[in-house]
Amino acid sequence: MLRSLRDLFDAFTQPARPADEHTLELATAVLLVEVMRAQPEISAAERDAVIAALRAKFSLADDELARLVELAEAAARTASDFHQFTSVINDRFSQPQKIRIVEMMWEVAYADGQLDAHENHVIARVAGLLHVTHGEYIAAKLRAKDSAGL
Repeated sequence: MLRSLRDLFDAFTQPARPADEHTLELATAVLLVEVMRAQPEISAAERDAVIAALRAKFSLADDELARLVELAEAAARTASDFHQFTSVINDRFSQPQKIRIVEMMWEVAYADGQLDAHENHVIARVAGLLHVTHGEYIAAKLRAKDSAGL
């Protein structure tokens, strides 16, 4: 029993491992993929927006990005809720970084030139779970809409 407690304590006091970084990347990717999956038909523009957002956020090679999106799609299909992903982001990202995630989600939603009600719903739910205020949420939406030229 003491050994188990010591192992647990060591796990919390050790610096972040590379596996932790992969967990954060996957959590972010799943949230972006969820916006892409909100519509019945996934557009190439939205897929490209997911990859562009992940490329801008994380320093990954093209093959790593492709694999990350593939894993995110699989995780999104089997996930029962967003909490397992948003909790990772809440633990590791600052408020400005979380707002940027919401803005990236809006960028994916606007990538095909239109906003679907289901996309709006997904982003609103995630923003709430990330503790992004309504004002921050709207500002992120407006920046993404402006960036998309809409």
